[in-house]
Amino acid sequence: MMPVINAKRLIERLHALGQTGRHEGTLTRLAAGDADKAGRDLLCAWMQEAGLEIGIDRIGNIIGRWDPDGVSGAPVVMGSHIDTVIDAGIYDGCYGVLSGLSVIEALKGSGTRIGRPIAVVAFTNEEGVRFAPDMMGSLVVAGGLETDGALATVGTDGETLGNELRRIGYAGQLDPMDLRPHAYVELHVEQGPVLEAEGVNLGAVDTLQGISWQRIVIDGTANHAGTTPMRLRLDAGVAAAQITAALDGLARAMPGAVATVGTMRFVPNAINVIPSRATFTVDLRHPDEARLQQLEQDLALLLDGLRANGYLVSAERLARFEPVLFDQDIVEKIETAATARQIGCRRMTSGAGHDAQMMARVCPSAMLFVPSKGGISHNPQEFTEERDLIAGAEVLMDVVRGLCA
Repeated sequence: MMPVINAKRLIERLHALGQTGRHEGTLTRLAAGDADKAGRDLLCAWMQEAGLEIGIDRIGNIIGRWDPDGVSGAPVVMGSHIDTVIDAGIYDGCYGVLSGLSVIEALKGSGTRIGRPIAVVAFTNEEGVRFAPDMMGSLVVAGGLETDGALATVGTDGETLGNELRRIGYAGQLDPMDLRPHAYVELHVEQGPVLEAEGVNLGAVDTLQGISWQRIVIDGTANHAGTTPMRLRLDAGVAAAQITAALDGLARAMPGAVATVGTMRFVPNAINVIPSRATFTVDLRHPDEARLQQLEQDLALLLDGLRANGYLVSAERLARFEPVLFDQDIVEKIETAATARQIGCRRMTSGAGHDAQMMARVCPSAMLFVPSKGGISHNPQEFTEERDLIAGAEVLMDVVRGLCA
């Protein structure tokens, strides 16, 4: 009996999870909050229905494992996350977790014989909205952040991650670093416009952009907005705008680069006062490490220029991840599986960060993308056609089946 993805169940679960954590019509499941608990409870109930062995590690990662008689060795692992941004769509992360569960159910239900265990993981705090850094659960698994340090992280609301995991009942006992897969494969919506624009139904992701996050603080001088001549101002707001515009120009001039100033705060933040302080974040990305370092150096020179003009400037690194080259053998398996199902496929780079980039530190890893309508994500309008969702899950199943043969 050939395994078949239960398409109806997968879509129903996506929408059911998408309704979990809504408040006044807005979906927000921040890591270790009450809404996240509700989502975790629902996922664990589905894992239990599927007959999986459920484990929770100390950082709160949920591992559902199928370990039938006669298998041995490290597991083939699928996964992603179910925490969301504020006012989110329903597909980001959740699609990968629920597809992984569907794959196990299909293989299990068809009596498919496997040679090694298979697991699906929902990683904690991938989005990093409430607790920083993002991709925290997988980063701890990969050894990039100590568990105790991660648990001590203070969130935007002043609560610590460890206390909140205990409060919602997801502070497990397993050592996160005990998860050492034979291979890791993550299915995800693209969160970009490339596949839809090119009319391609699947992306075999072979690289992932490096990411550099910094927080910049510029101090100038507050003064009266009406009486201070332009030539005598030390306007922190203008300085921040100059950096923003310069970064935009640098990224546009460098193929493959993107630069974003995503947050900005002024002090005193009054309509008739020249800002004395501007605090903002910078997100730099590039698939080539040397080019990413060049962007960072260019930013440093821009800040030095402000210092030379009398501003006080500080820069704090918030996160830094090198570009990732995914396992080429798994990428080829994705392409082969897509071809066998007559699904159009192209190789591509991920512009967003994903748990797969952390897992690539400890095992062969790769990703699959399905199209995002309009390239929209982190937005309630996030949407992927059902046929693409099912096609992605089917290819994931074929790849995992081959990896655990």
